[in-house]
Formats: sequence, structure tokens, C-alpha cells
Amino acid sequence: MTPEEIASTLTELFGTSAVDALVQPVVEIAAGSWQIDTSTFRLLVLLSEDNTWLRVLLPIVPIQEAQPFLGQFLEANFDETQEVRYALYEGVIWGVFQHNTDSLVSADFSNAINRLVSLHEAGLNDVFNRLIESRIRQIIEAAKQQGQSLQATMQSLERFYAEGLLGEVNQTSDAREEVLTAWRRQLEKLWNES
Repeated sequence: MTPEEIASTLTELFGTSAVDALVQPVVEIAAGSWQIDTSTFRLLVLLSEDNTWLRVLLPIVPIQEAQPFLGQFLEANFDETQEVRYALYEGVIWGVFQHNTDSLVSADFSNAINRLVSLHEAGLNDVFNRLIESRIRQIIEAAKQQGQSLQATMQSLERFYAEGLLGEVNQTSDAREEVLTAWRRQLEKLWNES
């Protein structure tokens, strides 16, 4: 892709008002660099000095918020993120896409940007859900090692909530029942997979 094709694709995706390049004085950016500001994110598109590599960057979340989920971010890089990756730089988890400009086509560039935006929109939700699922799988594994059935495991969880070992201090009975229903649903879903 040429710089002109990159600019054209960005304009198609975001419109002319969202794409800032060197020609617009609002944002000082070097030649071969674009910044897209929306109400929810700032996306950076950077070419290498020799225009052979393209990098697209989108901040996802500060490292302070992401710290408990670093393992899940790395697992997502392996399993789920497809052509984009999570990366850590200067205290921020970023969504990153890098590609050689010679073999990059507009459709792949657009797909990568859409994928980065979806990672941004998901924020911590996907990695949090991955962490919760791994914890539930650990509970299932421990229960099975002790010879417990799904029903016995669920009864133990209900007892823990009733005794205040799990849940919040001021949790209402309706809220507790809602949480237990979610537990039951997840245990039933994952029990035979573990």
C-alpha cells in the first residue's frame, strides 16, 4: 500500500473529518503518519521511515487496570486476536497491527483496523471472562478430583454464599440467587468439557 492508499482507506473508514495528516494543522504529525480521533478512541497509523512497514496502534487500557489479566492478554494473542496483537508500552496495553506495505491490501488493512476497534470496545471484558472461565474450570477440576458431582459442587457453592464466605457483605437474597444462577449456568456449561 502506498501512503495515498492508506489515507484513502482511512478516509473511507472514518470520513475526512476524522483523519488528520500532516496537511491539517490541528495535529502535528510527521509525513506518513495519521491520527484518527473519535469520541471514544485515538488511533495512530505510522509508516516506517522507508515506507516499507506500517504500524497501527490503539490504546486499550492502562497497565494498572490490566495487571491481573496479563496472562489472559497473552493467551488472547495466541488464540483470538487474529492479525492484531496486544502489546505493552509505556504503561499502556495497546492493540497493534504491523504489516509490510508491499503485500498489504486495503481490505486487510480495513479488517485489521476493525479488529483493533473491537479489541478497544471489549476493553477488559474478554480477558476478564477468560480469567473467570479458567477459574471455574479449576473449581470443576478440584471438585472432580474429590469425587464430587455437579450437584454436590453447586451445593457447596450455595453453602459458601449462605455462610458469607462468598458474595458481598450486604448482598440481598435476590442478588445472591442471581449470582448462584450464573454459577450454575457456567458449571453446567463447562462440567463435561473439563
